Amino acid sequence: MEWVYILIYKIEDELEMTTVCHRPEGLEQLEAQTNFTKKELQVLYRGFKNECPSGAVNEETFKQIYAQFFPHGDASMYAHYLFNAFDTAQNGSVKFEDFVMALSILLRGTVHEKLRWTFNLYDINKDGYINKEEMMDIVKAIYDMMGKYTYPVLKEDAPRQHVEVFFQKMDKNKDGIVTLDEFIESCQEVREDFLPFALKPVKKSS
Repeated sequence: MEWVYILIYKIEDELEMTTVCHRPEGLEQLEAQTNFTKKELQVLYRGFKNECPSGAVNEETFKQIYAQFFPHGDASMYAHYLFNAFDTAQNGSVKFEDFVMALSILLRGTVHEKLRWTFNLYDINKDGYINKEEMMDIVKAIYDMMGKYTYPVLKEDAPRQHVEVFFQKMDKNKDGIVTLDEFIESCQEVREDFLPFALKPVKKSS
């Protein structure tokens, strides 16, 4: 989740005000719906407007912004999956409300809320389950995003190994899919594998 904190720092440094086409719901309403104070929401809104003057961001712009955090890798596919998780209305754009609601969960939500959000990210086709193909796509996107400088000597089958370990831990009834309940239960049983599980590299061969 390092990119979230980088983005927050960038937003807090940005004080310029720009005109926008889309205006968010009242900050009082967002304050009631999120874990941010009104002052924090004002700072976030200023930063969001600077990056997205129209008041909403499309997928291509989102990818360009996200790529800045991973200069040594290709973050396009992971950014695509992340954008879809932010775009709860599935209308091809992320408004300030969408952004701040997700950020509230990622930064200050309960363990259960964070796990539910992460499950939704991994559930690419939004059918309520995570299958091996979806998890393979996510893991490959993560390795591509981190780049060759981070993982210089990984074996070619490292992503598949990672997916197999994921399913060994998560697929309780061994039916080839992971449900939300299985995901939450497994993560709470093995706390060291909490949210960053899919980000952990497979051990390099000696």
